[in-house]
Amino acid sequence: MAEGLRERKKRQTRQYISDIATGLFLERGFEAVTVAEIADAANVSVNTVYNYFPAKEDLFFDRSAGMVDRLARWVRGRDAGESAARAVLRELRGEVEAVSPRVGLMEGYDRFMRVIHGAPSLRSRLWSLQQEVHDALETALREETRATAGDPLPDLIAGQICWIHQAVFVTIGREMLAGRKPAEVSREVLVLLDDIEDLLSEKVLNYAVRGAE
Repeated sequence: MAEGLRERKKRQTRQYISDIATGLFLERGFEAVTVAEIADAANVSVNTVYNYFPAKEDLFFDRSAGMVDRLARWVRGRDAGESAARAVLRELRGEVEAVSPRVGLMEGYDRFMRVIHGAPSLRSRLWSLQQEVHDALETALREETRATAGDPLPDLIAGQICWIHQAVFVTIGREMLAGRKPAEVSREVLVLLDDIEDLLSEKVLNYAVRGAE
């Protein structure tokens, strides 16, 4: 269905406020910037900011919805004959090989990471988001395998797959903070993904293999 004028204007306003806030956070740090200052810079009221972003942390993690269900989407979209873990490994390799900003391989990502490191509330929110990623993935695995409510495997496998994802992001964040070039980090993380796959058990690597359609 085509986006209506009202919806488009709301989306554009939300994005504008988010862009203004991100610029201020990168310039001055998360805790030094107030919602009132963001509203003033965006030429909107404080209430308007809160209408779009219930908490200040939401302004920083404004694209978190796509991040929360990313692993679940990759698993649900896996190829015939492909397991859940191998689907995630394939998708991650593709993003890393493409030197994609979606995995932090971009100039300026170190500034983004420094803002997080300097704000306890952002680190706390990031931990919460990671838990949401796990929960969404567990739900997907449970549905895809038709696991019973008492089956512990979807939770355990979700933990293993989330570890893969987190190991990649932690490594990229650390290396970008050290001033490395995205292309250099990409090559090293591709090797890391091979090492990670070698560490995974066959039970993890062969869980939730999609049958032929």
